[in-house]
Amino acid sequence: MNTHETIQATIFRKHWIFDLDGTLTVAVHDFKAIKEALGVPDEADILYHLDSLPPEQSAQLHLQLDTIERDLSTQAVAARGAAELLSQLAEDGCAMGILTRNTHEVARLTLEYAGLGDFFREPSFIIGRYDAAPKPDPEGALQLAALWAASPDDIVVAGDYLYDLLCGRNLGSATVHVDPAGLFRWRELADIRVTSLRELAEMRLSA
Repeated sequence: MNTHETIQATIFRKHWIFDLDGTLTVAVHDFKAIKEALGVPDEADILYHLDSLPPEQSAQLHLQLDTIERDLSTQAVAARGAAELLSQLAEDGCAMGILTRNTHEVARLTLEYAGLGDFFREPSFIIGRYDAAPKPDPEGALQLAALWAASPDDIVVAGDYLYDLLCGRNLGSATVHVDPAGLFRWRELADIRVTSLRELAEMRLSA
């Protein structure tokens, strides 16, 4: 449950790390179709599976995945309340970064197509899959923390999937689970649970 104390302790932290697809933007990835295109077993994680293959095959499939995701970036639409929340955080002087399993290039394209690029003009604040070990590994989050000279207890990690929440927990930061369906499958890993970023923005206004 989102208690008043938990909300207060989380939403006014000064450093925010966001997942991209399904968090700041409306989810468009059909992971089943992507796995079929790349020959990845249904039960396997795409990135881990590709990295387990022989180097030449892995490199070829990574390029294919890059192309698929680059094409998907053109469909990007900002999630409900994303611009509102990011505007609030910017006005409050908060540091904001992206930690995504996409590439840095695809992340930038996605932000631009979604109309959110102006919030993330510092390239080093966007960490993609070739910049650090992919989530749930906290390496990318630790990179951002170091850039900001921020301790985990002043960081929030917000995302829509298990790996985002595990990354936040592995970092030792607060976590926000964004789930438009309201199912919240990983309740024990989330300090705050919201169905949209607008709900989170409203929490900040009313706190």
